[in-house]
Amino acid sequence: MTSMKFASLAARIERFPIAGSFTISRGAKTEAVTVMVEVSRAGLTGRGECVPYPRYGETPEATLAAIQAMQQAFADGISRQALQAAMAPGAARNALDCALIDLEAKAAGLRAWNLLERPVPGERTTAYTISLGTPEAMAAATAKAAHRPLLKIKLGGDGVPERIAAVRKAAPESELIVDANEAWTEANLEANLAACAAVGVTLVEQPLPAGRDEALARIRRPLAVCADESVHDRSSLAPLRDRYDAVNIKLDKTGGLTEALAMADAAQALGFEIMIGCMVATSLSMAPAMLVTPQARFVDLDGPLLLARDRDHGLRYDDSLVYPPDASLWG
Repeated sequence: MTSMKFASLAARIERFPIAGSFTISRGAKTEAVTVMVEVSRAGLTGRGECVPYPRYGETPEATLAAIQAMQQAFADGISRQALQAAMAPGAARNALDCALIDLEAKAAGLRAWNLLERPVPGERTTAYTISLGTPEAMAAATAKAAHRPLLKIKLGGDGVPERIAAVRKAAPESELIVDANEAWTEANLEANLAACAAVGVTLVEQPLPAGRDEALARIRRPLAVCADESVHDRSSLAPLRDRYDAVNIKLDKTGGLTEALAMADAAQALGFEIMIGCMVATSLSMAPAMLVTPQARFVDLDGPLLLARDRDHGLRYDDSLVYPPDASLWG
């Protein structure tokens, strides 16, 4: 793994307005706050982006400080492998890891997938997210997106049967996946899963809170259940085998593409299906995640589609088809 001797490091907080608002069970937001990293050496610059997530105790300011604290390590030529040991998984390491891969690829004159000896990613259908709202509001939003083949429906703890039935009526042909963001309880778990199964939902993400999801091992699950907040990196996979059928890999959780690819391999070996997911962010966050798509049953990389504007040289989207990044963006 290449050492980047005498690399310089710069980082900054950036804000991108969301088109409208983005609402899940934990609340709503109107902008995506990211931290962008640039690692430079010998006239070349690699870039990475991360999204600090309050659910995991992260803030943009603390993430920026953690990145800036690595200045000397980068000047000393820290390798990507050493970076994995030097920093905990999370948003800060993600931005640095992806920036290093981008820089390594540029230095080698290779695309990132060739550098990492991974399959060449092709275009994939991404899920498109419908925010949590009243059944009527969700049905209206769904009707506008009913031409899309895969929809991700954000649900809360209450009113699940009414909301998912309204969504299905508005999009009778779309494949549906549901994300509860830890909002369900043991008391309503089976009824909510049954309501989703009744309208043909393919998969439900993280119905119960992380650390309090043991009930998933005790019930008959009528459809696939995917871990999100319960799974972060390879170390969290094995205990989940009796509770979940799939895992959502996000680079901001794994701490970068290096661990995400290793985690995808380990998850497949354990029999999990894979979703490659994202936070609401620009194409610079989505681009490295495209390298996981050849192993993914579900692709949820719609972050830029939810923004009022993306960054320059963003990923190409044709409705719900997302294409691998150009080298001008990343990798």
